[in-house]
Amino acid sequence: MRTQRQVVDYSLRKRAVLRELLAGRVGTYDVCDASPYLKNAARFHGEPTDERCPICRSENLIHVHYIYGDELKQSAGQARTLAELPVLAMTLREFEVFVVEVCLGCDWNHLVEQYLLGRDGLAEGGSETDAVGGDASGPVHRRREAQR
Repeated sequence: MRTQRQVVDYSLRKRAVLRELLAGRVGTYDVCDASPYLKNAARFHGEPTDERCPICRSENLIHVHYIYGDELKQSAGQARTLAELPVLAMTLREFEVFVVEVCLGCDWNHLVEQYLLGRDGLAEGGSETDAVGGDASGPVHRRREAQR
């Protein structure tokens, strides 16, 4: 997504948790604690991946995208499919996305990444038409001219 910005990757934290688990300093029950709400969100809104679960190695992980932001109001904290995010990004000024990986077999779950989406990011990296993929004579430019 072109408006994705302020990305925070949690892969180092995941490696540290797995290292602690393998060393015996953390128990399996401490890391495999997905709530029923998270598992249902993974079933109905999750995006399957090709990555195997690092704990049970029997099932593929599922990514769940949670959205938060002031403009979302009652929708804040809901899980959304990956296909819904670009539509929301063009509709809302700014919202935060948290991606959680979940294993439905052993209840492993971990925060993968977080990032911001929304229209506010379009102006930061250049013109709005460049970020959308249009040119200066496109409908977006004409709309801006009409607003002046």
